[in-house]
Amino acid sequence: MSNDVVQDATPSQPGGGGQVAPPPPNGAVADAGDTGYSKDLKARHINMIAIGGAIGTGLFLGAGGRLASAGPALALAYAVCGLFAFFVVKALGELVLHRPSSGSFVSYSREFLGEKGAYVAGWMYFLNWSTTGIADITAIALYTHYWSFFTDIPQWVLALIALAVVLAINMISVKIFGELEFWFAVIKVAALVVFMAIGIVLLATQHPVGGTTPGLGQITDHGGVFPSGLMPVVIVMQGVVFAYSCVELVGVTAGETAEPHKVVPKAVNAIMWRVGFFYVGSVLVLALLLPWNQFEEGESPFVTVLSKLGVSGAGDVMNLVVLTAAMSSLNSGLYSTGRILRSMAAAGSAPKFTARMNASQVPYGGILLTAAVCVVGVGLNYVVPGKAFEIVLNIAALGIISTWCTIMLCHIVFVRRAKAGLVARPSFRLPGSPATEWVTIAFLVGVVVLMWNDPDVGRRTVMLVPVIAAALVGGWYAVRGRVRAVAAQERLK
Repeated sequence: MSNDVVQDATPSQPGGGGQVAPPPPNGAVADAGDTGYSKDLKARHINMIAIGGAIGTGLFLGAGGRLASAGPALALAYAVCGLFAFFVVKALGELVLHRPSSGSFVSYSREFLGEKGAYVAGWMYFLNWSTTGIADITAIALYTHYWSFFTDIPQWVLALIALAVVLAINMISVKIFGELEFWFAVIKVAALVVFMAIGIVLLATQHPVGGTTPGLGQITDHGGVFPSGLMPVVIVMQGVVFAYSCVELVGVTAGETAEPHKVVPKAVNAIMWRVGFFYVGSVLVLALLLPWNQFEEGESPFVTVLSKLGVSGAGDVMNLVVLTAAMSSLNSGLYSTGRILRSMAAAGSAPKFTARMNASQVPYGGILLTAAVCVVGVGLNYVVPGKAFEIVLNIAALGIISTWCTIMLCHIVFVRRAKAGLVARPSFRLPGSPATEWVTIAFLVGVVVLMWNDPDVGRRTVMLVPVIAAALVGGWYAVRGRVRAVAAQERLK
């Protein structure tokens, strides 16, 4: 479908009422999927969602295993991946100011890459979040089992309960979603601030941790920054990229806030220092407090440190925090895929029912479809409870890498059109375009290629690429007739 066809589309009025999206600025393409939403997300919601997107189980839980394999160089991996994540969200922020849309990068893909680009972007993002949702409910069940009160409840039952609770919350209203994400983010940030304060005090006073003295000696005396060489650092890049996988949520939320042009730039610019402080800073503190080989996979590195200090209840507190992070991720996944699928349904590339909204202006059709896939995850928790998390996490990594590459491609075309005088670039800009976009895409593709060096997990993940590609091609041939029919109807309006 050509871009000219897309530009002829005008917003239709779906059921559900609510505010109609304002006319797009600078001659931008209107997205029929943007109509009917409320504008109930406030600046504090967007800002805290941006923070929450950069802080999750990838840090609270995953950093332990990554420290054990990559050593102190993990901080460097977080810094590098964090820089590229910032480039991605900066590019997305510029596109948001061009035209705020709840369809976010799918809507921008339709405008700048055509309907095929929007189709691939949307379904890869759905793949990312639906599989992440399975990982989240699995993680929630595992974290809940930590407390003896829940030990006798089957893992799949806990996963189903978690899904039902978060699904119900998402269906009420976007304001409830925003409030929940706000307080989830407050809990995560508070936990990190408290831990880092404790860590700095321990470093300043040289108080022993687990029988060793904290400081640079914990790094220099145990193999240096790269104790196991460079390859383990390369291998963990996949997981580190996934740890940042929610930062693009800022683009989706922009369609449901009254002043995106004021709120989004502040939220995006703040992501850089948050990444530096929370991810890189906390990993550096961890590496200075204990030797890297005392951390282990499956245990929060923060719990490891606090336990060696003899802090009673440290495991309970951190388990509550990682449980909160998993609930936040599941909540965000249902929210974002509901909006993305509605944008796709308006163009014919997703099932019609995913365009439906309830009286609270929530696109319940798309949310239910994502939840249905998560129910498959409940089945995985029943059949293979020990493998469910690993199976889906790697598929999700491919989805987020695809999404980030799509955002950068959209930005490249956007800048080209701006240079041709077809659109106007806002003052809030990604620096160094187009070199920044191409370097970011090369890095992300390189992460996928380097996954092959990990025979246990990464190689199996890369082998899924042709399977996913075949499914996308088959799916496009199944929906292209409907996409063309929708485009023809729009031209007649």
